[in-house]
Amino acid sequence: MAPKLDVEKMQERKNFRNVWHTDLTHSIQTDTPYCCFALWCAPCSSYLLRKRALYNDMTRYTCCAGYMPCSGRCGEAKCPQVCLATEVFCCFANSVASTRFLLQDEFQIQTTKCDNCIIGFMVCLSQVACIFSIVACIVGIDELSEASQLLTCLSDIVYCTVCACMQTQHKVEMDKRDGKFGPQPMAVPPPQQMSRHEQAPPQQISRLEQAAPPAIGYPQQGYPPSGYPQQGYPPPGYPQHPPSGYPPSGYPQHPPPQAYSQYPPGAYPPPGAYPK
Repeated sequence: MAPKLDVEKMQERKNFRNVWHTDLTHSIQTDTPYCCFALWCAPCSSYLLRKRALYNDMTRYTCCAGYMPCSGRCGEAKCPQVCLATEVFCCFANSVASTRFLLQDEFQIQTTKCDNCIIGFMVCLSQVACIFSIVACIVGIDELSEASQLLTCLSDIVYCTVCACMQTQHKVEMDKRDGKFGPQPMAVPPPQQMSRHEQAPPQQISRLEQAAPPAIGYPQQGYPPSGYPQQGYPPPGYPQHPPSGYPPSGYPQHPPPQAYSQYPPGAYPPPGAYPK
C-alpha cells in the first residue's frame, strides 16, 4: 500500500501548478554564499533547512518527513533534535529529498524537466560508479580499478554539487515563503498539513474554481447608472410595465394575501388549500 501511495504522490507532483523560485542551474547565482555553505557543511545545512521547513517547531518533526517506512517509529516525539541530527548525518540523501518533497507538497511545486534531468543524471552516475567498483573488485584488473576510481570521484563531485544547489533552491523557496521577496510572509499552516497530507489533484481544483460563481457586486442604489436616461423610460411607443388589463381574462388572478394568513410561518398548506 505504501509504495502505491508514493507512486500516486509522485504522479500528482507532475501536475502541480507552481514552480520553484529558482531552478537548479541558477540556484548558485541566486545565493552564492549559501551554496558554498551547503557544499562544505552539507549535514548542517540539511538540519537547518528541515527545521526551518517545519517553521522551527520540532513537535512537527517526523523522520524523513513521513516519506519512509521508518517514519514515526524512531522515537521522534521524545527527542526530535537528536533524531534529526542522526537523519542528516546517517541518511543525508534522504534528508535532502524529504525536505524537497515536504516543500513541494506544501506549496504544490512541480519539478521542471531540467531539474529532473540533473537529478536523474546524478543518480545514474552514482549507480554506474558503484557497478564499476564491484566489477573492478571481482576482476582485479588495474586499468579497470583506476577507471572505477575516476568514475567514483566524478560521481562524488556531481553528487555534492547537485545536493548543494538543491539545498540552496530549498532555502530560496523558504525565503520567498517567509516574505523576504515580498511584503507579506505566509501564515503558518496547521500541523496536519506539514507531512503527507492528501491534496486534491490540480485538475479537480481547477474544475472547482471554474464552477464557483464569481463574486459580483450588484448596485443597490443609483440605478440606472449615469449616462442612461433617468426618466421617460421605456421610450414612447413601447408598452408600459405592466400594461393595463394584465393578466388577461381567462387567466387565474393572484390570490389575496389574507388567503395565506391561516397557516403559521413555515407550515406547508395542504393540497387543495389554494384558492381557485
